[in-house]
Amino acid sequence: MSEYAVRAENVSMMFNLSREKEERFKEYVINMVRGKLFFDEFWALRNVTFDLKKGDSIGIVGTNGAGKTTLLKLVSGIMTPTKGKLYTEGSIAPLFAMGTGFDNSLSARENIYLVGSMHGHSREYMRKHFDEIIDFAELEDFVDVPVRNFSSGMRSKLAFAISTLVRADILIADEVLAVGDAKFRKKSEERMSRMRENGVTIFFVSHSVGQVKSVCRRALWLDHGHVKMIGPSEAVCDAYDAYCKEE
Repeated sequence: MSEYAVRAENVSMMFNLSREKEERFKEYVINMVRGKLFFDEFWALRNVTFDLKKGDSIGIVGTNGAGKTTLLKLVSGIMTPTKGKLYTEGSIAPLFAMGTGFDNSLSARENIYLVGSMHGHSREYMRKHFDEIIDFAELEDFVDVPVRNFSSGMRSKLAFAISTLVRADILIADEVLAVGDAKFRKKSEERMSRMRENGVTIFFVSHSVGQVKSVCRRALWLDHGHVKMIGPSEAVCDAYDAYCKEE
């Protein structure tokens, strides 16, 4: 077994952006056969290299379009790098699609068991943690209300409360602490910090450098797909914050 939860070696990710909009499928096929389809190459990530030891935590910072979410999707296994190698070891719990898996016609109670089963948990496990989930999500008065009637904030709170109970080795979180009021964000930070202390490896994206400093020991700054800086979260976040203020 390796000491690393994640290792990236010169990882690059390229997307094809079509120059032409084909109005009809027939025209698309004809132009494809004639070799007249053209694409623009967009490199979301370029030669990204880093490693993350098991039980460590890293925050990904950068402006919009820097490649942060693309990197998390690669680590989660949703996408495969165009170039380079990416290795992960252990089970992964992604939190960048808050509310994914909910059935809008079902209540919060029913969705807790539904999402729990999707994560591989038994009904008994979810029953044991049911009150904890509802209490953390602050939804005591809405247990039997259909999720379709929830606000986006309520859905996100419920999703966070369920997903952070997942017994995973690597937690991948994209802007999950942007929901709720200051009190909820504070206790969410504390929960993620406890998970880290209990040996869970954390990948975390946030526009808040304060949250990255609080949750993560290390940080990686992406700039137009390139690694601008990597190191202790305090130093990287301060450098990124200073850069943003100069812009």
